[in-house]
Amino acid sequence: MAPPRPPLSRLFTVLLAGVLAGLVLAVAALPGNLLLGFAAKAAVGTFAALPEALRTPATPQRSYLYANDGRTLITTFYDVNRTDVPLDEIAPVMRQAIVAAEDRRFYDHGGADLRGLLRAVASNVSGGQQGGSTLTMQYVRNVLKTDPGRTAEERAAATEQTVGRKIQEIRYAMALEQSLSKDEILNRYLNIAYFGSGAYGIAAASQRYFAKSPAELTLGEATLLAGLVQSPEAYSPIDGDADAALERRGYVLDSMVSTGAISAEEATRTRAEKLTLRPTAQPNGCTAVAAGHDDWGFFCDYLRQWWLAQPEFGASVEDREQALRRGGYTVVTSLDPRIQATAQKQATSVYSYDNKRALPIAAVEPGTGRVLAMAVNRHYSLDANPDGQANHPNTVNPLISGGDSVAGYQAGSTFKLFTMLAALEAGKPLSTGFDAPSRLPTRYAAEGEGSCDGRWCPANANPEWMDGYRMMWDGFGRSVNTYFVWLAEQVGQEKVVEMAKRLGITFRADADASFAENDAANWGSFTLGVTATTPLDLANAYATVAAEGTYCAPLPVVSVTAPDGQGVPVGDPSCRRVLDADVARAATDAARCPVGQQSTRTQCNGGTATSVNRILDGRPVAGKTGSSEKNATETFVGFTPQVAVAGIAANPDDPTDSVGAAVQAKVIDAVARVIGTAVDGEPEKAFAAPSRELVGDPRRPVERPQVEQRRPAEERRPSNDQRQSDLRRWLDRRG
Repeated sequence: MAPPRPPLSRLFTVLLAGVLAGLVLAVAALPGNLLLGFAAKAAVGTFAALPEALRTPATPQRSYLYANDGRTLITTFYDVNRTDVPLDEIAPVMRQAIVAAEDRRFYDHGGADLRGLLRAVASNVSGGQQGGSTLTMQYVRNVLKTDPGRTAEERAAATEQTVGRKIQEIRYAMALEQSLSKDEILNRYLNIAYFGSGAYGIAAASQRYFAKSPAELTLGEATLLAGLVQSPEAYSPIDGDADAALERRGYVLDSMVSTGAISAEEATRTRAEKLTLRPTAQPNGCTAVAAGHDDWGFFCDYLRQWWLAQPEFGASVEDREQALRRGGYTVVTSLDPRIQATAQKQATSVYSYDNKRALPIAAVEPGTGRVLAMAVNRHYSLDANPDGQANHPNTVNPLISGGDSVAGYQAGSTFKLFTMLAALEAGKPLSTGFDAPSRLPTRYAAEGEGSCDGRWCPANANPEWMDGYRMMWDGFGRSVNTYFVWLAEQVGQEKVVEMAKRLGITFRADADASFAENDAANWGSFTLGVTATTPLDLANAYATVAAEGTYCAPLPVVSVTAPDGQGVPVGDPSCRRVLDADVARAATDAARCPVGQQSTRTQCNGGTATSVNRILDGRPVAGKTGSSEKNATETFVGFTPQVAVAGIAANPDDPTDSVGAAVQAKVIDAVARVIGTAVDGEPEKAFAAPSRELVGDPRRPVERPQVEQRRPAEERRPSNDQRQSDLRRWLDRRG
């Protein structure tokens, strides 16, 4: 016996009884088929006159995010947990069960079963509780009450207990039956019906209750699910009454025997089966990424922000958000689980999860801009303090990509790359020489520490190793501050700032943005990396050099496919040439020096990250270290032709908390090992050599202002008095 169906409103029942009685008396002499035909022609408009949602339903479906292998699920997004599947991917027993449970005469009527309606009316008038809606009528109701194109009032009206609404439902159902096959209607119904516990459609229900696809459902599972649609929340064996669900399953089994779908023996055998559920919650959003991979949430959040900026998904941010949550897209992202795992391991090897300091790391593919990894020693979670700890490492702040309240971190001397590129582009060769002093008076007004006689005087961090005659190779390799501040003055600070912007550096801090916009020509310290940036911006800027001057906007996807199987044209890289290839090759040649490798003219004579060459076993690589003032941050960015990786050690919440110089070696090691994973198994590629014009003649100084005559290094260390005298001479000489 079926569990009781919720009763119809008494007034509604009486009114509907009167309408149907009149209709039946008027055509009582007609045979059944003629009766249906008469009703269809007399009471139904054309299919084209139906609401758009009924003709071409846009049922909300969840969107899936996968890693770059197309198989590893990152998460899903949905307002409604639904995924449409074709009828041939639904087990036959499921199709038979839903027909037996809800509309045994489905294949005999034309959309409205007048016999069934009259039986329901008679039952309800006499105090019984029997429904009369066909599957087609239920489908109409489900579509209209969930149609996102309708107002809230219109959606509510789709379930009102009124004669007018019921008559309209009948008319719409009969119109559908004139144009759609029974299988198409059944398929649409199974994809929209609500099965309780948040599962809309048979695909979501199969996963929610049994962790399997609808094609794999057994008779016992199918009949259980078919029984739920009458009262989904009440009968749900997960959230509701499991005993009622089993009783309803028995009713469906008996109905299937009546329709001839199964034998009485099969029904008895299935009824005796124990109910075995495998409840599976579908992840929803970036805070619900796969278990054990909450570090993927930072990449997921970056993808979501990217999605909200794409006009292909809607005219407004709200429309694009709805498209992600209701559009049923399949998104193959650029996230590489193998590289991500190494990046996460390395980030947490430098700082533990509960350390206030962090090492955000980003990896980018040159030539495409695809983001391969985004890692940091934090859990991506809204639960900021789950264990009652004062310093728990949970956050949803974009620590790797920047945005919202995260402007970024100073990356120190990694910005010397932009000065070198600007100089090369201006025609200055790599052999451009300068006798770099310990401190360099500049034209920029300054007071306090780091100034001399009212001017800014940057210093070299290690004078014994850095002072003296330098060219771009060893100036970059040894990270000589005074060489690059001088070089920036030669080409113009505004050109250095413009170069950084051209390679994708975004000024998120208001002060930085104002300086870049209004006073770039006087931003003397820019080449020393005083502006805030992020590992993603920095990795992508260096990836532009690795791609020989081709800039590609950071891209978190490989492909996006709509529910109809059509690709959305947003997965292709957005690239443009921003540098002459020879300029990029020349910069790369100098960038071999910091990592312990050699330039094409063997001009490297020292580096700040020579361990990289050993870690990568001599594979062609380039890069640069960076230390901000008082070692507040420590940075390393490295690249091969196939990948660029950047990591910045910092305290995201307190820029005055210096991480210290000692961590630099660990940052270098971490980034190098991420590069190693990225190129593992890939063919070794060499960097192209620069032209003779941009190499110049290392034997002949191109520009060599003499501070003092050249003497052996151990004799060139000036006393304080000598240094002050040198500075005064420089000031006089430079006006």
